[in-house]
Amino acid sequence: MDTTNNLTQTKKKTWNPLTVVVDLWRYKEIIVQFIQREVSARYRGSYLGFLWSFLNPLLMLLIYTFVFGLIFNARWGGTNSKVEVALILFTGITTFNLFAEVVMRAPTLIISNVNYVKKVVFPLQILPVVALGSSLVHFVISLFILSVGMVLIMGVIHWTIIFIPIVLLPIILFALGLGWFLASLGVFLRDIGHIVGVGVQALMFMSPIFYPVSSIPASMQMFFMANPISYVVEDMRNVIIWGKLPNFEWLFIGTIIGGLAAVMGYAWFQKTRGGFADVL
Repeated sequence: MDTTNNLTQTKKKTWNPLTVVVDLWRYKEIIVQFIQREVSARYRGSYLGFLWSFLNPLLMLLIYTFVFGLIFNARWGGTNSKVEVALILFTGITTFNLFAEVVMRAPTLIISNVNYVKKVVFPLQILPVVALGSSLVHFVISLFILSVGMVLIMGVIHWTIIFIPIVLLPIILFALGLGWFLASLGVFLRDIGHIVGVGVQALMFMSPIFYPVSSIPASMQMFFMANPISYVVEDMRNVIIWGKLPNFEWLFIGTIIGGLAAVMGYAWFQKTRGGFADVL
């Protein structure tokens, strides 16, 4: 009887947003350790090691400048500077990659860590959080490279960059919710990883990363603006490149949507995790 009551209470708690926060806070030490291990393992065995975390975004910024600025002679609105266009593109793709890296990895998070499912009493719900944390580390490094580029090329860093954390909050919550949902679904449906890969590529081209929203035909803009990533990308450019305030109305709505996605993803993961061992 007590066991039944405990299970009922656990199911109810999974739908409480505070339960999600408390649960993750309880495992904060192990989350940090796993993030550190994952970041260091990414370049383990290479000669330059962690230095690649700085070199990769720097090289990408140089490539964007060369390809879009010199070869395609790209323009962005009233901007004529080829290097400034590269910074605009770099801001968009860096923001999108923060989301894409978590979502792309999510379907294999559980099936690639079977030992945690079968042999050890382990908080499996932290795995998507670790993936997000690792992605955030590399995002911050890319943001540092972008800031240096802003100083060297445009000669300024706008004070509006202080809004970056709240601008990113909707996409972080949304990515975390999808991470929990896809990590669970990937156990039962192995093909989901391939579907997600195609979906993420389509989403990238449906987001204003390589083009401004103003270039989209008016009849099509409603479809692009239904994509929450579009708002985040635009706001990131506003606060970093142009020194404008973010869209606070969207931040309020987007944070609620992202929060609901996170809670529902967490609840789904907790409800289905009992069947992981049977499938694996």
